[in-house]
Amino acid sequence: MTQIPRALRRLALVLPAALLVPQPLLAQEPATPTPQYLTPEGGTPWIYEGSDVPRDKEWIFGTLPNGVRYAVRKNGVPPDQVSVRVRIDAGSLYEEDSERGYAHLLEHLLFRESKYLGPAEAIPTWQRLGATFGSDTNAETSPTQTVFKLDLPNVDSAKLAESMKLLSGMVRSPVLSDANVRAEVPIVLAEKRERGGAAERAGNASREVLFAGQRLADRVPIGTEASLKAATGASVSAFYKRWYRPENTVVVAAGDIDPMQLAAEIERWFGDWKGQGPMTPAPDFGDPVAPAGADPANPVGEVGVVVEPDLPRSFSYAVMRPWRPVQDTIAYNEGLLRDALAQSLINRRLESRARAGGSYLYAQVAQDDVSRSADMTFVNFAPLTGDWKAALDDVRGVIADALATPPSQEEIDRELAEFEIVFKSQVEQQRVLPGPRLADDIVNAVDIREAVAAPDTVLKVFNSMRAKVTPERVLEHTRALFSGAVIRAVYITPEAGEASEAEIRAALREDVAADANARVAAQAISFDDLPPVGPPGEITAQGPIGVLDIEQVDFANGVKAILWANDAEPGRVAVKVRFGAGYRAIEPDQAVYANLGYAALIGSGIGELDQEQLDLLSTGRKFGFDFQTGDGAFSFFAQTREQDLEEQLYLFAAKLAMPGWDPRPVIRAKAAGKLAYESYSANPGGILKRDLEYLLNDEDPRFRTPTPEMFDAATPEGFRKVWEPLLEQGPVEVLVFGEFDKEATIESLRRTFGALAPRATPPAAVLDRVSEFPDAGETVVRRHRGDANQAAAVIAWPTGGGVDDLRESRRLEVLASVFNNRLMEAMREHAGASYAPVVRSDWPSDVEGGGRIAAMAQLRPEDVPVFFAEAERIAKDLAAAPVGEDEYNRVVEPLRQYVSRASTGNLFWLYQLENATVEPRRIALLRYLLADYTQTPPSELQALAQKYFGSRAGWRLAVIPEGQELATAVVEGKAAGR
Repeated sequence: MTQIPRALRRLALVLPAALLVPQPLLAQEPATPTPQYLTPEGGTPWIYEGSDVPRDKEWIFGTLPNGVRYAVRKNGVPPDQVSVRVRIDAGSLYEEDSERGYAHLLEHLLFRESKYLGPAEAIPTWQRLGATFGSDTNAETSPTQTVFKLDLPNVDSAKLAESMKLLSGMVRSPVLSDANVRAEVPIVLAEKRERGGAAERAGNASREVLFAGQRLADRVPIGTEASLKAATGASVSAFYKRWYRPENTVVVAAGDIDPMQLAAEIERWFGDWKGQGPMTPAPDFGDPVAPAGADPANPVGEVGVVVEPDLPRSFSYAVMRPWRPVQDTIAYNEGLLRDALAQSLINRRLESRARAGGSYLYAQVAQDDVSRSADMTFVNFAPLTGDWKAALDDVRGVIADALATPPSQEEIDRELAEFEIVFKSQVEQQRVLPGPRLADDIVNAVDIREAVAAPDTVLKVFNSMRAKVTPERVLEHTRALFSGAVIRAVYITPEAGEASEAEIRAALREDVAADANARVAAQAISFDDLPPVGPPGEITAQGPIGVLDIEQVDFANGVKAILWANDAEPGRVAVKVRFGAGYRAIEPDQAVYANLGYAALIGSGIGELDQEQLDLLSTGRKFGFDFQTGDGAFSFFAQTREQDLEEQLYLFAAKLAMPGWDPRPVIRAKAAGKLAYESYSANPGGILKRDLEYLLNDEDPRFRTPTPEMFDAATPEGFRKVWEPLLEQGPVEVLVFGEFDKEATIESLRRTFGALAPRATPPAAVLDRVSEFPDAGETVVRRHRGDANQAAAVIAWPTGGGVDDLRESRRLEVLASVFNNRLMEAMREHAGASYAPVVRSDWPSDVEGGGRIAAMAQLRPEDVPVFFAEAERIAKDLAAAPVGEDEYNRVVEPLRQYVSRASTGNLFWLYQLENATVEPRRIALLRYLLADYTQTPPSELQALAQKYFGSRAGWRLAVIPEGQELATAVVEGKAAGR
């Protein structure tokens, strides 16, 4: 019997069959040779050499005679997709001084032109194959590697062969001409410019201190403007020839196809590759070394103070050890788990201290092997005030206690229970681990020179470690984590003169008293001891909704639930609760409390239980508690599992029925809001984050980002006054999608949400409240305090909202994708003004209005007129003529593949059906979903462009540096149309 992929099986239940026929892209499937260089039976795969970690037998390994290593496996998540990774063992640490930025520049150049792809053909070619640029086709450069990524949908033998051929041509035979370098360098410089600013300066300054004397101190992947502008085809080719060699290459492929075929295609297209010239050994990255005269018992070394007026305070110090390759054995991994246990114990104590009103906003300890340059134990915290010394002493006091006294067995057991639930969940879900993640896991293991392990192996190693854990062994590992060759520190502050290097060095050299007050005492808290939500509710209606096997259950109190019990994602249950009226219920003077709700509502507890006690309840369970304020409703969301579903439902229902009002999370959230506010002015992106929604909603005060003065005026009492009635409002909709027992869950719902008191209906004036779109007029100007060469621009047109035109909203997404492709080409290729412009269509389906199509980009101030000119030209062109067939297909085919893949996951259907109990028409409109995305004729796209772009001018926003005037004229030759 023919196997129909799960994606199509699900879609076939609701979508017309004619829409599901795969679109042929290649005429025939070439014959595939048999792989010749697999690891022999009984041999040791290259990734497990020197390791006694049990093999993950799903992976098949091979090594070609030229040195290329590969790993392949069968994986059906998502169905019909193959994920390919090509890793080159060369990043920014491999660059000479004159080559800074070359590894990343090469990443760009390989996409520009290569053996089988002409100039600028890579992106449209992958789009024709159904891959979305940026998500399905991408690349990344780090200090130690460059990785090319392809997630190929709707795969078959012919498409796989063609894609592997194209990838091999990119990696083996890029065209590194002077012309291509000249064309690509401005795009890389645009990316560098967009990354620049206060945060980038602070990061670079911190790196120079923490890695003093090592290559990592001054080699970041983006490079320097001088070295990039000096790049030529010859100089980049020299770097390429030195490092892009088969011996430095690993190819990984995981997907829904015979792994032997994957292996054969890798051998076919990479097997005859030969390096040019002799092999060059990797450079020495250097070791962290203490300065002469440092105290071996407390080797404080380099210290830096970075003053950035627009950044909040943060303090980092690190205990550093030389990095060395390890034998990745079971014993080594048991040690890593004990290290992780020691860190978790300290982090829980640090968080407890912060919640109780400590001198810092947050603090965390983390061990990391950084870029094969250092084995480091980081300590990071944010002082609440300029008294950094008090915060440092508080943090060091908690750590000193962990170094002086073993933890209690109760503390250890609690952390072990948290580890166990993670590892058990991974075992339960290993059948549905997505191919991209599996491929990335291999790449990451190669990068850190370690092996890979299947989830059940990780659980076995954890259990073997667990049996050997004692308080004394945890103390031993804690002390090892805080021992090293040198201690270095960086303090970032907005105030000059607040600290000196000498003061910080002296503070780190001081002995601190152990502070045991932050130890979290063990408490016996059980769900059995918690009060019921109320008397179990009565079911008034229950039945299928007509899509898949999804059911709706209605309760007498007005709560309605949508449930889909299925085994598509073992071990996973998604729960979403929608209630109230969302932003519509926020009054104009309540913006600060709306903001604080996101940060503090969950932390304020349930009944008599504060956040600390809720954490205790969650020990050994998989809970979530995300909160959002949406256009038409508030929502809770969690990813849980069947064993914990009843308790998860109780927590959500109890938050509505008996909310707690602990003032401490509100006070902490106020402090966080104040600290973050000034950083918004540091760059154009921060201004957009602060002001764009407020401006696009016609300066509606509900959408204003609160100022420090607004935070100062807010109180815990005011917080309760705003949120208590909002938590009492309906309607309430509960969605439960995943692997669970349906009848047991309905009974749980009856005892939780069905037991709620009837909810209040929001006033009609609230439900009718719709956001207004600003009138188009003069360009709105906002100014930032960042770099003088940074700006941002936005142009937007109003659309709509609600369910009446939901099908039109999907077609608008297609139109926005066409717009995005054209704007990307205009701004990157022709104007060289912006690295990543974005066009997005937003259509709130649960309110009658508020939608918009917005195009935005970060660019140079002088290029703001270019952006507006290009965006307006594209909008007019889309309204004047239908798009061509090839351009249409390059948008539609990736959308078709996206919907097909996404529909195999429960979250896709949950998001499609949320609010369906309020607006049942959403259910009927599901059957048109794929057609709306993939069968909207170009003439209809043109009509939509005429309707929305031709009916009014676009609203404009420009964010430019302080002290500059808005440029209004396009520099001659800059616009793509010239």
